[in-house]
Amino acid sequence: MAALNGHRLQVMHPRSRRQFISHTAAVSLGFLGLGKVRADEGGSWLIEQMGYGPLVPDPAGKLDLPAGFTYRTLSLAGTPMDDGLLVPGRHDGMAAFPGPMGTTILMRNHEIAHIHTEVHSPWGDDWSRWRRINPDLIWDRGRGMFGHPLPCRGGVTRITYDTRRQRVVEQHLALAGTEYNCAGGPTPWQSWISCEEYVTGPEHGAPWTKRHGYCFDVPVQGTGLCRPEPIIPMGRFRHEAVAVDPRTGVIYLTEDREDGVFFRFIPDVHDRPAEGGRLQALCLDGCASADTRDWDASMPLVRDVPESVHWIDVEDVDSHDDSLRYQCYKRGAARFARAEGCWMGDNEVWFACTTGGRTKHGQLMRYRPSRFEGTPGEDAHPGSIELFLQPDDPSVIENADNITMAPWGDIIVCEDGSGGDRLLGVTPSGKVYRIAANRASSTEFAGACFSPDGTTLFVNQQKPGVTLAITGPWRNA
Repeated sequence: MAALNGHRLQVMHPRSRRQFISHTAAVSLGFLGLGKVRADEGGSWLIEQMGYGPLVPDPAGKLDLPAGFTYRTLSLAGTPMDDGLLVPGRHDGMAAFPGPMGTTILMRNHEIAHIHTEVHSPWGDDWSRWRRINPDLIWDRGRGMFGHPLPCRGGVTRITYDTRRQRVVEQHLALAGTEYNCAGGPTPWQSWISCEEYVTGPEHGAPWTKRHGYCFDVPVQGTGLCRPEPIIPMGRFRHEAVAVDPRTGVIYLTEDREDGVFFRFIPDVHDRPAEGGRLQALCLDGCASADTRDWDASMPLVRDVPESVHWIDVEDVDSHDDSLRYQCYKRGAARFARAEGCWMGDNEVWFACTTGGRTKHGQLMRYRPSRFEGTPGEDAHPGSIELFLQPDDPSVIENADNITMAPWGDIIVCEDGSGGDRLLGVTPSGKVYRIAANRASSTEFAGACFSPDGTTLFVNQQKPGVTLAITGPWRNA
């Protein structure tokens, strides 16, 4: 690994004195040698000292882990499930919930689109298995030749896993007939909001009978399919992930676009977003239509410097032309570079911008809600956003995607880079350490989450699709 892996990095921005100081610190940092940081940031630290030690090559050639850690593979794409369907491929976003008798329930997305003809489908290669379930519980049964149904193959699987015995107890499909379910997020009302990262439908000539580009609220408890109901008030766009603030019920949403915006949804009813609410987009105070991507324009955010924000209502939430981000940017919303993973921390919302930064290798953002979030009181006490990390060095972080929070308070980052992707830990001070490295293929990591008992870190290798259960001497296990 390169020398900057343990560094607390600064970002460059020439517009102000505070930004010049930040840039100067970053330049000085480059001359301090391998594995070092400035003395006022804690002395000399190597990545292994901040984490769990160096990674040990896996004899099986699949997953490198620190000494003392092991992994198990489970729920491989194409294998039979308990409902007679097959495990769909392209495992993506995921969250863990407490299950019966001390088990863990995993809710897992499958990022399958109609163009992925080579990917394992829950319906089997001949599409026949969909007839084993109630067709009314399939959101979109599709249109094949001569009017034959060809249901969408994305959706959500529900897996009950025994962390003590390290084995799958049961698995089945929980949401059927949706398209390109990328990420989502857990809710305080014990459900998983699954997000479609795909905006098309019959009006675009696609072979579907329903519109796509929505979120679906899928209950954690149950042994079968839920009735699919899109949460239309939360908007129709290329959804990536959500994070729900348990204090307010406000839902924060990311959009996987190179020119996307950051949304929030204020529900009319705390735990029933489908009943309505307001969809809004984030704007930086005093900087209309700010560009936070830091590609070739002035960067309005500085590391560790909070900037106050305000929110504007989205006017056409059910747009037919995927125009929400353009509507909002024109009216002053800030622009983000492929905002993907999103997770609720301790009264703060973290999200990753996969291609943000000067080298397009990613950023981590932190939003701190107002104590009057979503109410008139926030005008006088607004929330704030800050750039938490922008290494601009792929040896530190290469294209952060899904994220989660570890029991000990660090952020866990799934990389979706150019190959050899890693699982990374990021400390509250912004230091980065390695947890795992993917040796099996060039596929991305996705869906990292910890079991409620803290003993097991689950993560997906997306293609062709397998979930890994990693155990070892975690700090809070």
